[in-house]
Amino acid sequence: MKLQDLLYGVTILELVGKTDVNVNALNFDSRKVDKNDVFFAVVGTQADGHEYITQTINQGATVIICETVPENKVENVTYIKVQNTGVALGVMASNFFDNPSAKLKLVGITGTNGKTTIATILFKLFKALGYKTGLLSTVENFINDVVVSATHTTPNPIALNSLLHDMVLAGCDYCFIEVSSHAVVQHRIEGLTFAGAVFSNLSHDHLDFHKTFDEYLKAKKAFFDGLPKSAFALTNIDDKTGMVMLQNTKAYKKTYALKQLADFKAKIIENQFSGLHLDIDNEDVFFKLVGSFNAYNLLAVYGTAMLLAQDKLRVLTELSMLTGAEGRFDYVISPNNIIGIVDYAHTPDAVQNVLSTIQNIRKGTEQVITIIGCGGDRDKTKRPIMAQVACDWSDKVILTSDNPRTENPQTILTEMEVGVSPTNQRKTLSILNRREAIKTACHLAQSGDIILIAGKGHEKYQEINGIRTHFDDKEILFEQFNLQR
Repeated sequence: MKLQDLLYGVTILELVGKTDVNVNALNFDSRKVDKNDVFFAVVGTQADGHEYITQTINQGATVIICETVPENKVENVTYIKVQNTGVALGVMASNFFDNPSAKLKLVGITGTNGKTTIATILFKLFKALGYKTGLLSTVENFINDVVVSATHTTPNPIALNSLLHDMVLAGCDYCFIEVSSHAVVQHRIEGLTFAGAVFSNLSHDHLDFHKTFDEYLKAKKAFFDGLPKSAFALTNIDDKTGMVMLQNTKAYKKTYALKQLADFKAKIIENQFSGLHLDIDNEDVFFKLVGSFNAYNLLAVYGTAMLLAQDKLRVLTELSMLTGAEGRFDYVISPNNIIGIVDYAHTPDAVQNVLSTIQNIRKGTEQVITIIGCGGDRDKTKRPIMAQVACDWSDKVILTSDNPRTENPQTILTEMEVGVSPTNQRKTLSILNRREAIKTACHLAQSGDIILIAGKGHEKYQEINGIRTHFDDKEILFEQFNLQR
């Protein structure tokens, strides 16, 4: 492919060399650069790509996209100066794969909680409606029935456009993608054409990256600000930041809510472990998903389907038969009637949502035992709040480890314990080993009790000192319950 064809839509500040040259591949990882490649000198949080320009030229790179042109230039190498290499990477990656996002209907879902469930149910729904569909999510990526492993909530621009290109080749009509705040700030979705965007909610998370809640909010809003007129913008107006998403968007604005008037409205009639009974858009429907947070998720899915011109009754019929994403209020019942719930809840708000759902369903006599930890190398400010929320909403709490990464697990536990008030100390245990914590909860539980294992959900690993070993909360729960998977 010619370099000049890849530069469509890129604002060039300075050009040194020729654009009428052939390009083999795009790379922002200096280790992967080969002959006739384009190297993007991306300024990241850990490293500055400009430091590797000479190395990549020695490896065969013939085009350098940079924010600062080197003083010592190499002959027959083209240097292109841009304002932001991350933005240029997104635009050029889209061009390289022939703008795949414009050839299907791409819908992005953003928010602190609910992204995976909304995206997964949309994927399942549109497949059930007879469409070839793609999914890009935290848990896994799908191209119709083909599974593609997921490493990030939103992949890098090259991987993302490659996946979208494969979806186009597979004949996909739709793709539903989780859009993380990191992806927006790091320009991973730059150059994509969205048919619509959905906002779920915003709560305390990722402040290790964004530093302030306001910056976190701006990152989510930037996604909506960049939507074209042809797209729709669907937001949850029961969330206090919901309307902020619509302030500057050019897209077609629509709302959903449980508590106030909105374009798409639902009312919870009954909420129990067998599912949700909702009045949704004046239709009486029973769904397999549980909890008020899932009422919001279902409403977001329904609203999206309506905005994508699907048949109302058919959508509700198919939705009533669908289950959610793995590790999201994923529950099993032991032979002696103990209920074990595995959930990905890893923010204070998400933990409270799950526990309040359990409180609404419980009959009153059973205990709620919560096992909870906080990940290492992540937002430290939420650790005492997570412990406090778990204690306030549970009868017993076991604080434990959850992917400590490079941090000392005991230090994380100590920081969580700060949130345990003197009155809650009597019902709180600290057990560093997560497997032992789950085993202890199962031994403490009696018939009818409810165990919540929060934080890891679908994850099948525990990361300690940079090493991942197999670890599956649900697998351990099955072992303790003497059940076969």
